[in-house]
Amino acid sequence: MLTSIEIAQKSHPLQITEIAKRVGLRLEEIETHGPHKAKVSLDVLTRLKERPNGKLILVTAMTPTKQGEGKTCTSIALTQALGKLGKRSMVCIRQPSLGPTFGVKGGGTGGGYAQLLPMEDINLHFTGDIHAVEYAHNLLASIIGNHIFRGNALGFDTERILWRRVIDVPDRELRSFFVEVKEDGKKVKRVTGFDITASSEMMAILALAKDLKDLSQRLSRIVVGFTRSGKPVTVADLKLQGSLTLILRDASRPNLVQTLEGQGAFVHAGPYANVAHGNSSVIATQMALKLVGYVVTESGFGSDLGLEKFFNIVCRQTQFKPDCVVLVCSVKALRIQGGDEKDETASLKEGLFNLKRHIENIQKFGLKPVVCINRYEEDKEWELEEVIAYVRYIGSPVALSEGYTKGSKGAIDLAEKVLATIQEDGNRFHLLYPSTLSIREKIETIAKELYGAKGVKFSPQAEESLKHLVELGYSELPINMAKTHLSFTDDPRVKGTPTGWTLHVQDLRLAAGAGFINCIVGHMLLLPGLPEHPIAQNITMDEAGKIRGLF
Repeated sequence: MLTSIEIAQKSHPLQITEIAKRVGLRLEEIETHGPHKAKVSLDVLTRLKERPNGKLILVTAMTPTKQGEGKTCTSIALTQALGKLGKRSMVCIRQPSLGPTFGVKGGGTGGGYAQLLPMEDINLHFTGDIHAVEYAHNLLASIIGNHIFRGNALGFDTERILWRRVIDVPDRELRSFFVEVKEDGKKVKRVTGFDITASSEMMAILALAKDLKDLSQRLSRIVVGFTRSGKPVTVADLKLQGSLTLILRDASRPNLVQTLEGQGAFVHAGPYANVAHGNSSVIATQMALKLVGYVVTESGFGSDLGLEKFFNIVCRQTQFKPDCVVLVCSVKALRIQGGDEKDETASLKEGLFNLKRHIENIQKFGLKPVVCINRYEEDKEWELEEVIAYVRYIGSPVALSEGYTKGSKGAIDLAEKVLATIQEDGNRFHLLYPSTLSIREKIETIAKELYGAKGVKFSPQAEESLKHLVELGYSELPINMAKTHLSFTDDPRVKGTPTGWTLHVQDLRLAAGAGFINCIVGHMLLLPGLPEHPIAQNITMDEAGKIRGLF
């Protein structure tokens, strides 16, 4: 089989104007960026305001391996299969970060015959949205430093400045360093550093804003630090929301591209799901729901991360009510979660308990998942039969998917089961916890109900942050858990379905503009490093200008 990039380069994508017509966009509502991608005007939301929403399908996964289990491929293959069945469908995914693209995973646009085009552009600079977020974030950091240097009229406590800087390239040397600032006529040092751009509160705001007005209001509410008396200092205090909104204006418009089989696709915003909330933008999802009958969107990592955050953060802030969940698994991931490398049968059977917990997690939100087994070449028939039998035994629909190798044809069974589930089940979606619970109770609910923890332990720093957040009146905000994606626990080495363990909360950080509280657990890094052999070292361009080695 050809590589994903070879398949993309041999394809014949439609003009983006044709894709726009197919999904119901007017030509005056798009701004083309070359022949195969376009920005879409937010005026579409006004034009289609009274049109009823289509059906919303969320794709999540079991606890994944470091390479992932093919959620993006599944999302795209499912969209293509729905199209093959005569349904008007679109897919909404996040924009890939350059970190994973050049680091471990490679491209983030699907693969094989279930991918988005133009894959090279999307995986690289695309339309510049991530750069806009990075520039806006770092401009704010620069303004804070300049304000303090020019006399500190707002009275910043330089030991309590919250706003760090961001970069889209994993660089462990930038995680922490000292900067010199002038305070009361004296030069003092304070600790700061860089986080990954995908974890920026501005990226979360871009993904959660409903329109430009909402974007500006959210930016103005960002708390960047505190005064010596403990009062929050916001972007509004610095009078910077106008400039930040202007920088992010174009980035707020969804990016229209296409699947390999010609369905429309929105690629917009890129918050990570282990450190941020891990879902495509509200604007793109809402626009797609108005344009077509079925919208497939992917949430990052497993049900304990991206899905939980989509439900408890995104759906809480919007009117979204998912109609179906697709839970992706693979034999490889099940074996890893089983833990017994010597006995394939034993490891597979033990790994099924991990899958079962993810199914139960989804059921706690009132939805019945359709389990999708992504089939790989090395999978044995008895292994696949074992998984299918187990899922049927516990009462969930299950389908094998070969979308990677066969495109829409390999996902027809999955699409039919999704349609049947939507028709049979109706919508009984509900949130996991009410806003009225205390911050501590919300964290404990997530840890106990979804992770299987027996309790939660707060560090002294987390206790202090918790007390301050309550005093400031932020108790009703939902929680964004910053946690490893490789385990239900806060330790990536712990596999399977552990119980009786304790979740360790290191700190709580306010994201007032995004509208949630970041809960940092375990030894979570907000700026990853590159692997021993980064994919960046394999990427070249030949004499004809074709990219090689990207994916």
